[in-house]
Amino acid sequence: MCSTEWTRRYFLKNAAAAAGAVAAVPGVAFAAPRSTPPQARVTLTNVRVFDGRTVGAPTSVTIENGVIGFSPLGTRTIDAKGAVLLPGLIDAHVHLTDVTTLQQLTAHGVTTAMDMAGWPASHVDSLRHQAGLTDIRSAGVPAAEPGSIQSHLPGFPASALLTSPQQALPFVAARVTEGSDYVKVIVDVPGLSPDIIEALARAAHAYGRALMAHAVSAQAIDIALDAGADMVHHTPLDVALDPGTVAQYKAGGRVSVPTLTMMQGFAQLGIPGLDYAAASGSVVALHQAGVTILAGTDANLTPGIPVQPAYGASLHQELKLLVQAGLSNVEALRAATVVPAAAFGLYDRGVIRPGARADLVLIGGDPTTDITATGDIQRVWAAGVEYPLTA
Repeated sequence: MCSTEWTRRYFLKNAAAAAGAVAAVPGVAFAAPRSTPPQARVTLTNVRVFDGRTVGAPTSVTIENGVIGFSPLGTRTIDAKGAVLLPGLIDAHVHLTDVTTLQQLTAHGVTTAMDMAGWPASHVDSLRHQAGLTDIRSAGVPAAEPGSIQSHLPGFPASALLTSPQQALPFVAARVTEGSDYVKVIVDVPGLSPDIIEALARAAHAYGRALMAHAVSAQAIDIALDAGADMVHHTPLDVALDPGTVAQYKAGGRVSVPTLTMMQGFAQLGIPGLDYAAASGSVVALHQAGVTILAGTDANLTPGIPVQPAYGASLHQELKLLVQAGLSNVEALRAATVVPAAAFGLYDRGVIRPGARADLVLIGGDPTTDITATGDIQRVWAAGVEYPLTA
């Protein structure tokens, strides 16, 4: 049995539990945005900055009005004592539920998160612009096939269950109207027909949106690439990607979000046919070919799904797995900072320079020599607001 079909059966068997998934139930009251806390106006002294390539000698960095400032005059001083300052981390694949999940992300230094499915739109909106917490972008509701895993989630709109290419343009138009930052499609085997996925890609591009493809098997990934998906989320657990598929990624400028943490979790369930070596080997091949790779975890609390990476903490595990799959420490750091910022068009973050958004993480070690140092978090700022870490 292929991994996709096993996941489908597992979920459907536990579908009754999904009835309590409040994050997807229309009419549930969600937390309103918090009142804006005071922004820090401070200067970090004796701090070593990761500039996207190296960790430099001790210097000073000023935070003022939510951005990295130009002058330390009149600011409060914090002695970083030689600690390393990273740009706020970016998780390129999460599934948010409520403000608590934002708090968990922020506490672990993840200051930007790409939500890959959320509904209703009012719920997604309630998680945007939460002062002092992780900033989000979202796909809104994904396009899926009738009878799919997604179709059994509470509140999943029937209008997102597509049966013909003619439905693609109205579907994308509805997502744009709701404020979705990109479009997502579930690519399964069996699943939506290639012509529907191609129509979704054309519609997304016509509206200036990138198409995100969920694809967890080698065959599904080929379908997604052939259809014109811009980013493919997950790597296969059945067989490693072949050279032709890897070449297609590279030639088309496609982006991979492997979610190795999620793939490893499924492989560790001991299900026949699921092999983590296929997923990690695919990342090795993609990296060697020069394909853009982003750090994403698939952190979720979806009822019926047996693997649920922890919000925030799992990104640090993802960085370790990316290094094990061949990325250097610096490449892994870039995959969670400047590279996803550029891939999603967020040019105000992912770097530490005057005028950039003050998303910052102060850590106790040098991750360019030891990637696990990213977990030694001392302080976190989200748009200039320091998050109150607990002991």
